[in-house]
Formats: sequence, C-alpha cells, structure tokens
Amino acid sequence: MSNYRLNPSLFSTRYLHLRELKKYTLRLLDKYDPRKGESLLLDFGCGDMPYREVIGPRVGRYVGVDLEMNPKAEHHIDFDSKTSLPDEYADIILSNQVLEHVDSPQGYLQEARRLMKPDAVMVLSTHGYWFYHPTPNDYWRWTSAGLRKTIEAEGFEIMEFRGIMGLISSGLQLFQDGVGNKLPGVLKSAWALVMQTVIRGADKMNSQAQKDRDASLYIMVVRKKN
Repeated sequence: MSNYRLNPSLFSTRYLHLRELKKYTLRLLDKYDPRKGESLLLDFGCGDMPYREVIGPRVGRYVGVDLEMNPKAEHHIDFDSKTSLPDEYADIILSNQVLEHVDSPQGYLQEARRLMKPDAVMVLSTHGYWFYHPTPNDYWRWTSAGLRKTIEAEGFEIMEFRGIMGLISSGLQLFQDGVGNKLPGVLKSAWALVMQTVIRGADKMNSQAQKDRDASLYIMVVRKKN
C-alpha cells in the first residue's frame, strides 16, 4: 500500500493539506532538533508512522507509541495516554494530528511533558476547521487562541506557531468534502482534482497572519517552561 500521507495523490481530497503538513513538520524538526541528528524522537500517537522513512535517518532513534490496536508501535498506551516509559526520555516528541483524537488533551500533554528532557521540544499539529473523522475517536477542534491556551496551561512555551490553509481555503475544503462524500469513486477523484486546484489558488488570498488566526490545521513547536 502506498504511503498516502507522505506522498499524497493529486486526486486526493487531502492533497494540499498533506503536502503542507509534511513540509512544515520536516522543516520544524530539522530546525529545532536539539541534538542535530542524534536525538531520540518519540512519535506519540504514531498511527502508521507515515514520516518515519524520511525522519528516521535524520534522528538517532525513532520510537512509535500508540494504542494496543496498533501493532506497528513499539510501546502501547491505553486511552488515558499514560506510558510505561521513564521520565525525561525523549529529545523530540512528534504529535502529528493526534490531539483531536485523545480522550483528554490535558492528560496527553501532561504525559508528553513528563517524557521530555529539559531541553526537548515537541512538534505538534492538530485541527482548527475540519470534519468528523474518528480513528478510533474524534473529540476536539480549536480556535488558534484556544489551542494556545490549552498548550500553555500545561506548562509549555510556544516557540513557533503556524496556521496551514486559511479561512477561505478551509471553507472550500469543507465544501469539497461535503459534496465529495456523495460521489462515487471516479467522480470523487475528478472532483478532488478540480477542487484542490481551486483551493490552492484561494489559499493565496489569506496572509500568513490571517492563517495563524483562522486555519484548518495548526502546527507548532513547544518546550517546557522554565
């Protein structure tokens, strides 16, 4: 099976979002890696680890953590997000589209903080505007201010915060999905190709400052507050 998150198809309804999310995830990991190629990276809520083949060679060690139902993970957690790993275990925590799925964002963030070394960073992305997609659960959406507040309340300092896909393109994405979900496979692919082209153009109408305020995806780098 092809790695659709790493190499999204032009006919995918997620093409632009997946392309931009990969670009900024890799860029931020390279920029903030505290040990420059020697770090232990913990993929916390790893799923099928779509970026492992490109991130793995850039770090010293890559460890996946997820629910028991995921056989690809090296360590397993229950729905409370608690691990059996020791304190200050990781140099980098990768939290890629996980926070909206956890039972308790506060509990998840507290465990991530416990696992981080004093100089560690966490690269975290999650949703602003998006439709319901349980894998296995889907609980949360954030405004930019609400997400910042949630992160900072658990003892983190935000070092960099970026919105991906602004308000206009987010609205068109939701429209695309609403219509596309009613279409059969071939028509859905053609619809996706047309709409992703329209969305690409529309996204240029929002400045980065506007995207940082209203977006379908947010990605950030955080560290523990002193």
